[in-house]
Order: sequence, then C-alpha cells, then structure tokens
Amino acid sequence: MMRVLVSGASGIVGRFVVEHFLAHGHEVVAGVRAGTSAPPVLQPSFSRPTFSRATFSRQVETVPLSLDPAAAAPDFGGIDAFVHAAFQHVPGRYRGGEGDDPEGFRRANLEGSLALFAAARKAGVRRCVFLSSRAVYGRPPDGELLTEESEPAPESLYGRVKWETEQALATMDGEDFVTASVRATGVYGLLPGLPHKWENLARDYLSGRPIADRVGTEIHGDDLAAAILLLLTADAALVAGRAFNASDLLTSRHEILSELQQATTCIHPLPDPADPSGFARMDTTRLRSLGWTPGGPERLRADIASLADRLATGDARSPATD
Repeated sequence: MMRVLVSGASGIVGRFVVEHFLAHGHEVVAGVRAGTSAPPVLQPSFSRPTFSRATFSRQVETVPLSLDPAAAAPDFGGIDAFVHAAFQHVPGRYRGGEGDDPEGFRRANLEGSLALFAAARKAGVRRCVFLSSRAVYGRPPDGELLTEESEPAPESLYGRVKWETEQALATMDGEDFVTASVRATGVYGLLPGLPHKWENLARDYLSGRPIADRVGTEIHGDDLAAAILLLLTADAALVAGRAFNASDLLTSRHEILSELQQATTCIHPLPDPADPSGFARMDTTRLRSLGWTPGGPERLRADIASLADRLATGDARSPATD
C-alpha cells in the first residue's frame, strides 16, 4: 500500500485518481486549493444526489495546496508518491486558459509545479507522476501517428507550459525520486457530484438542436487513473524520466450521439459523420507494454448509457467551469 498525495483532487481527473487509488487499497491525501473545505463523503441514498465538486466516496485526509511558487508547500512527510494533477486556468478553458494573464498562468503552472516537485523530493517522496497533455504535440500533420518520440511542437501557452514542466521534472529524476509524465488526451466519464463532459452535447441532441460532427481522441478517467497508478508501481527502470501517451479511442460526436440514441430511443437525426482519417491518433505502445489495457468501445458504450440514465432522472448539471 502507498500513501499518495494527489494535487487537484477535487477536479475531474483528480477525482478519478483519488477514487481509483482508494479502490485499489491505497491511502490518499487530497491536495485541494487553500481555503477549500474538507471534501464531504458521498453517502449512499435513494434520493437524488447533492452535487459537490469535492465529493469523494469515502473520507480522505485533505491538505491545502497552492500553485503560488512563493506559498508554503504542503506537508509531504510520510508521502510515498505524488500525483500532480492541479492546474490553474480560466474557468472552462485549458488552451487559452491564461486569459489576460499569461505571466501569472506560467508562474503558477510552471514555477508553482516545480516548487511542489522540489518540496516532494526534499521530503523523501519516492515517485512522482505529472499530468501532462496531448497539447504538447501542437497540431501535427493530418493522419500522423503520435508517439512519445514525436517532436513536441506546442502551439498554445497551455501546451508549452505542459512541455516545459515535463522537461524540468525529467531533470529531477533520480534513484530516490523516480518521475514520469502522462500525456493525456480528452477525458470523459461519469462521477457522482461532477458533470459529464458531454452533458450539454447530449441535451442539445435530445432537444433536437442541430449539431456538427467533430472527431477527437478520448480516454475514460478511470483508465487514465489506472495508467497513473501503473507508472507509480512499475519497475523504476521502465518509467524513470519518461513521458507516456494516454489515449484510448478515436471517436466523434456522431458516434457518441449514436450510443445516446440507442440508450434513449431518441428519434432526432444524428449529425453527418465527419471523416476521421485526417485526425492524428496517439500511439500508446509504451504504456501498454507495462500492462495497461483501457476499456475501449465497451466502456464508452456503458458510460453513455449511464449518462442517459442520469439525464432521464434529472440528476444532470452543466459541465464544470473549474
């Protein structure tokens, strides 16, 4: 069993990480924004759930955590591993998340992250995984297969900050502080208390509004959390200082809404399918070689069915803006 500090624990990816680690018997310390109250426990109930961005399935210890590089670091004493999923951005935006303060965005997400890494290493934390992004690749040529050896060419400040943080963390890798970065694509999945990324899309479709198709790569949040746990427990020699692509499906709004149509028997027409052949896929051979197996189309299908159930009972909400 590990004792793991997860930054950004009340965010969507952070929540998936916390829940996955708890389910696999690890002790979790949830790093939340300074001033955030302790996350409540989600209690089983036959009534509709009360939505809270910081609801966990069981009680976990919380610590205040700031991305201000001048702020005091959280207490990493007794922590075996650090998962850094926190990210400061304009609500609802990652690319373009700097808003009108690019310097503050860089300071928080690059310098603040490096300060946390340094504090973790100094405290004796043995393993560290950083949540990076597909955005480090920028806009690759049509149809290119993105491997970890592909040259990063970020076009957004978001992508550049993720890439620079990856590079800086890799220089800190050593026998006593094993590091890795996971380049995640779009993350979907249903969690109690948090919105689903496709809730607004689903509402628009069910209301008969016209929708244009769009293609993209996706990964279920639990599969991403499984990849992160694997990087913390795999042989250090296979992980140390490396980046790992994390993606599962090349999908589209047409496919997603087709699943929703079947789950709801909605009669509205689907959007005309876009051509997916020009979209750059992410190669995940490096991660799969460690034993990672994502859920594939079956998990997507089950997730959309669960989303349909939530919409039918009125337990939906707008996507989060944090």
